[in-house]
Amino acid sequence: MTYPLLRRVVVSLATGAALSLAAISPSFAAAKIQRLVSPGGIEAWFVQDATVPLIAMEYSFAGGSAQDPKDKSGVANLVGDLLDEGSGDLDSKTFHERLDRRAIELSFSASRDTFRGSLRMLRDNKDEAFDLLRSALTSPHFDPADVERIRSQVVSGLRRETTNPTSLASRKFLEVTFGDHPYGRQTNGNLDSVPTITIADLKDYVSRVIAKDGLKIAVVGDVDPETLGKLLDHTFGSLPAKANLTPVPDVDAAKPPQRAFVTLDVPQTVITFGGPGVKRSDPNFMAAYVVNHILGGGGLSSRLYREVREKRGLAYSVYEALLWMEHSAIFIGNTGTRADRAGDTIDAIDKEVRRIADEGPTQKELDEAKSYLKGSQMLALDTSSKLAQAMLQYQQDKLPIDYIERRNAIVDAVTLDDAKAAAKRLWGQGLLTVVVGRAPQAAAQPAAPPATKSN
Repeated sequence: MTYPLLRRVVVSLATGAALSLAAISPSFAAAKIQRLVSPGGIEAWFVQDATVPLIAMEYSFAGGSAQDPKDKSGVANLVGDLLDEGSGDLDSKTFHERLDRRAIELSFSASRDTFRGSLRMLRDNKDEAFDLLRSALTSPHFDPADVERIRSQVVSGLRRETTNPTSLASRKFLEVTFGDHPYGRQTNGNLDSVPTITIADLKDYVSRVIAKDGLKIAVVGDVDPETLGKLLDHTFGSLPAKANLTPVPDVDAAKPPQRAFVTLDVPQTVITFGGPGVKRSDPNFMAAYVVNHILGGGGLSSRLYREVREKRGLAYSVYEALLWMEHSAIFIGNTGTRADRAGDTIDAIDKEVRRIADEGPTQKELDEAKSYLKGSQMLALDTSSKLAQAMLQYQQDKLPIDYIERRNAIVDAVTLDDAKAAAKRLWGQGLLTVVVGRAPQAAAQPAAPPATKSN
């Protein structure tokens, strides 16, 4: 999954008001997904819809940032930032002018397990949009000037992260949770690795990862199957047949309880907490998903929100989510609080986690969570782009093509005993906790005022 902790999307700006029509499309939740195979053998999940003259495609290649060399984390991320910076006979400026002229949205990004892309265009511009994507995938330039410009942007962002408590907490949490496994590294790299990445590293990544055997595609929009099949063959048909991926081992998250502290002199302390989760392929996944909604995924209705925010006023917000990857799974939560109340906040979270692990949810909580999760699917799939993203995720999760139709019945099948067992499994061991802020002995004191200059 491309999960909430780390999701980043970079898109070209669409200038035409026509693209905004997608926002008023009816829900696609009841859409019938068909499996399309192009004349060249390229498979896609496809929903044909002519509500608006728009086509949205999401696609991914197996690999992701887990394929970065150990000492060069950030390669996949840099490739994602550079693929649309000139290709074929188009330099970076001309490539972007072509996108802007036709209001074509084209983007690339890397998660831990996949290198993915997004393409969105008006129906009448489909030939040019798919051709620009083909060019970006098959003949990217990686011109030195473009590489250094994008690298400097990434490095600037990494420098800012060194004083951002949320970024520091995320990095430290992954290190504690996964150690030296590829999942323990941030996708965007670090200040030591990114400056050492060479153009040869970028080209090597593309040659190893961008291939047809790891390709998954989801398309929603105003195009007929025959035309779409030809577009897919034109775009992806010339890619190498097989990727050359480095094997990534399965890894279990570190065993709780553990606590780590990162000192940063800021008024607000950030607390990130989590532990081992449940893989998407696990038969008890849905029970874990439902009970997790009750604890921390339900926004204003979650137990953590009520205990930490409403009852004690310790933090403005607190959330917790299940995150699943190809080779592991975790749950992770986050909150921020005043430095002198960090200890009380950690205690409140620990107490509520222990309570649900020991007692489980109530029947009323379970019923309300199931009702919300069934109803919210309609809102989650109300545009062509959202449906395409969901269809791609279902493929990555190895779910059946009719999963949308079956999902509510799977949610309904979760019993109170299932939910209690899932709660004990998730939270019975306690938490991995990372605290970023002022040292405990200094937290009770106000931050020192800035020094003043004398004239």
